[in-house]
Amino acid sequence: MKLLSYLFLLILPLMCSKAPSNNEASKEYNMASADVLYAERSPTINGLISSSPQAIKQQIIKESYLHFETQNLDKTYNQIKQFIIQNKGFIQDDQSNKSYSRITRSLTIRIPINNFQKTIDSISNRVEFFDTKRVSSKDVTEEFIDLEARLKAKQTLEKRYLELLSKAKNVKEILEIEKELSKIREEIEAKQGRLKYLTNKVALSTLNIEFYKHTAESRVTISYGTKMWNAIKSGFNGLSMFFIGILHIWPFIIILIILFFLIKKWLKKKK
Repeated sequence: MKLLSYLFLLILPLMCSKAPSNNEASKEYNMASADVLYAERSPTINGLISSSPQAIKQQIIKESYLHFETQNLDKTYNQIKQFIIQNKGFIQDDQSNKSYSRITRSLTIRIPINNFQKTIDSISNRVEFFDTKRVSSKDVTEEFIDLEARLKAKQTLEKRYLELLSKAKNVKEILEIEKELSKIREEIEAKQGRLKYLTNKVALSTLNIEFYKHTAESRVTISYGTKMWNAIKSGFNGLSMFFIGILHIWPFIIILIILFFLIKKWLKKKK
């Protein structure tokens, strides 16, 4: 009996030193999630410290709006089109509009950023006066760096979750990891889309041009005599409409005349 007690005391420490293996995947899942969560919360720190200032390229979005009058719409359009071709740009949108007083043409042009100012100068040299001339620049370098850092952190997080998915031991862990993976992929796609949009806006500057020409009708000056004649014609037309209106109500006029004479006759008899 004593021998069995001694054997039990010797085996007990060995049994306690062995950890159960069922929760290894869960522990690894929690540790990995915590590590990547830290990287996700401070992506700009991890991204910016590792990048030297010389490696960061400034990202600028340039836009311009030109509005002016021209005497020849087709000639002006052909000149602008020639400048666009010379500077390797293209017309993204072309609209024409006609009103009583003017004909307007609106162009949205995309130009490589290196040729943006050159295109504006070429057009400006052919314009005598601008109703509006506006050039703006927006620095999106900080947003660029932040998006790239966050995208890198999300992609790292995705890899870690994929590793955890391959080590998952039960259905509950698989479902939890796949749920997180779905959210991460949506965020990755959103950030990639925003980066693509910013890259396009930086690489190709936007130039909005609106030029117009007054129509012939708006330039005609009406003489005083013409105005008087128009007034006489207008009065004659009004008088004609009055008589035509009377003809439309002639039965009512006859009834009123008869009533007038009947009332007059009745009044005489009463007296």
